Amino acid sequence: MMKWSIELSEYSIKYEPRGAIKAQALADFVMELTSPADEGEVGETQWILSVDGASNLEGSGAGIVLEGPGGILLEQSLRFEFRASNNQA
Repeated sequence: MMKWSIELSEYSIKYEPRGAIKAQALADFVMELTSPADEGEVGETQWILSVDGASNLEGSGAGIVLEGPGGILLEQSLRFEFRASNNQA
């Protein structure tokens, strides 16, 4: 953390920790943003995006699958040029 603080200080950027958020407040916020149209079956014009990440001794990366109407399937794998843990990838 100290290393990043020093790196960012040269650009006049300061770290401010994120405040705690209660689980119920987060649930209420998500409910406000979710419209009734979001519920139910996936429509013909909707796309589905799936993302999965992984890391090991060789590096880290992510796999992306985009499924579209009419059976369109787009797959892409990414290799990150930075170190990342399994949770970050």
